[in-house]
Amino acid sequence: MLRDMITVPEAARRAGRNPETIRRWIREGKLRSRKVGMQHTIEEADLEAALGHDDETLPLPPEWQLMSDGRPMPNVVVAVRRSRAQH
Repeated sequence: MLRDMITVPEAARRAGRNPETIRRWIREGKLRSRKVGMQHTIEEADLEAALGHDDETLPLPPEWQLMSDGRPMPNVVVAVRRSRAQH
């Protein structure tokens, strides 16, 4: 069964991260990969799973979850990542 495999630079582009961050995730066991020659390849499904469980962004403490007017606090980290991905 052929699976969709991507390289570290492509995974970084899709995740909006630096390629070194993807390599660190691989070293730490947060992201599965296979070595093909000298290059790591990653299954797209594994990248999606790693992004869905990103523990680099911790949940806000309860007292920070609402703004002073009662609206939910916006996720600034996601907004910054989306902005960077558009460049």
